[in-house]
Amino acid sequence: MPERVRRVLLAEDDRFLRRAAEARLRRHGLEVLTAADGEEALRLARAEPLDLVLLDVVMPKLEGFEVLKRLKEDEATARIPVIVLSNLGQDRDVAQAKALGAVAFLVKAHLSLQDLVDRVDAALGTEGT
Repeated sequence: MPERVRRVLLAEDDRFLRRAAEARLRRHGLEVLTAADGEEALRLARAEPLDLVLLDVVMPKLEGFEVLKRLKEDEATARIPVIVLSNLGQDRDVAQAKALGAVAFLVKAHLSLQDLVDRVDAALGTEGT
């Protein structure tokens, strides 16, 4: 039986980055759902079975840290690993993301699309598969 395709939610309000990351992750064999704001991200995470959430911090309607907090408080979504993506790289932002339950914090300015794929693989436990 073939392995189930992993489903990733990419919550990112920057259209260019969202499209580029979505295309790269799809080429890597992942199913990608996208959200352009925090409310949409929360709605999709609650409605769809997901293996991972990639979550921007600064988004319209509901900022990423609030989305992360709500995901981790909801029994239905609490076990989904979340990688926070941000241009804010201050120690307090990283500490806040980790305290809220993120498995990783990636600074977008220092991140290539291949780095993103590698970090997704690491979070999913699929490196080298």
